Order: sequence, then structure tokens, then C-alpha cells
Amino acid sequence: MDVSETAQPFYGGSGRIGVLFCHGFTGSPWALREFAERTAAAGYRVSLPRLPGHGTSWQEMNLTGWDDWYSCVDREFETLRTECDQVFIVGLSMGGALALRLTEKRRDQVSALVLVNPAVTAYAKDQIAPLAQYVISSVAAVGSDIAMPAESEHAYERTPVKAAASMMKAWVEVRACLDLVTCPVLMFRSTVDHIVPASSKDFIRDHISSEEIIERVLSRSYHVATLDYDKEQIFTESLEFLASHVRTA
Repeated sequence: MDVSETAQPFYGGSGRIGVLFCHGFTGSPWALREFAERTAAAGYRVSLPRLPGHGTSWQEMNLTGWDDWYSCVDREFETLRTECDQVFIVGLSMGGALALRLTEKRRDQVSALVLVNPAVTAYAKDQIAPLAQYVISSVAAVGSDIAMPAESEHAYERTPVKAAASMMKAWVEVRACLDLVTCPVLMFRSTVDHIVPASSKDFIRDHISSEEIIERVLSRSYHVATLDYDKEQIFTESLEFLASHVRTA
């Protein structure tokens, strides 16, 4: 199936420090495109892949699951690791869960994490997916939770339930191993987030083992904050954070 123009992956930069970007559930690289471009312009080698089943149709996404998405970012991370001296990871929403899982498995190979409204739990109304997948194939869309008028992340018009169930099943493993995350973490959290509850961010903060955990509150943005009013704060503070953890020879 054809991939939409807004869902194209982005690869840029040629430096020896790599940054892997992981986008969210039913979204696409579009939500992180400007962030990735700014990071490449700052001198980093950037990888922003399109996760399998994203950027095409929700029906196709229902044929994919967590293992497919994780395998994708794991391959991209390995490529960056062979080309770079250090690798950082940036994750938005479900991409935050993917970033955390990569760090749990790869430990010392990840220099630091930047998380934007990371998802490892869901609101109660959304937790029916593991049962609902046997009854219905899709529900109302969850994308484009953005305060800025007319802005869109170009997510699916429907939420694929089987894919959602796969994500929620994987979250159990991610949450169980958060203590393995020891690298520095910068986490941005929106005060109003209609997609991911505050409990998700609290759980991550309270269970990772990192000595350095920096939280930044975004008062003007909803869930997809990288496309919202606070995006400049995210870009600026993230680049400062990454620069502070670049190893010097």
C-alpha cells in the first residue's frame, strides 16, 4: 500500500553522534519531522523511521503489532550505533515506550533519553482493547490531540483495535523492566493530555533507575506537543540536554 507523503521517514546529518526518533501509535514521522530536522541541523546524525503499518491505512496497521514496531527501531538503532560514537533516543507517546524498551535491552549503548508524553498506560476507557479486538476492528481516532488550531499530525481516522491490544500487552513488559533504565532522562509532560494519563509519566519517573531525571511541564500543549505551542521549548531544551551529554574525547 502507498505511504502518504506526510509519513515519509527522515534521515539527515552526518555527525558522529546519532539520534533515533520514535513516533507514536497511529501517527507517523510527521509528528517528529521538524524536531528531527532541527536536530540534524545542529550537527547530529538523525534517523526517523516510519513504523510498520503506519502512514498507510488503519486496516494495514491491524496486521502489524509491537514486535514489528520494536524490530524496526532496533534495526535503526543498530545502524546508528555502527556509524556513531554515541546514540540518543527521542520518543513521543508510544515511541516513548519503544525508546524505554530499547534502553532496557541495550542498557549502556543508550547515552540518554528524551521522552515527550510517553505512554506505558492508558485511560480506563481505552483499556478494553485486549477484549474488544475479538469483536470490533476499529474505534474512533485518537490522533491529533493538539491545542493549536488547524494543526494536524496526519494520524489515522480510525484506531485499529488489534494493534492497540498488541501495544498494551507489550506495555506490561516495558513497565516490569523500567528499573533497567539508568541513563539520563529528559521528560516533557503536558498538563492537559487527552490520550495518555499522567499516571503513565508518573510510573516511568518513579520506576526508572536513572540518577538524572529532568521533568518539564508543558502548560500550553496537548498530547502531540512536538507540533503544538510548546514545540520550541521542546526543541531548544532537548538540544541543550543532548549537548550536555555528548562525550568529549
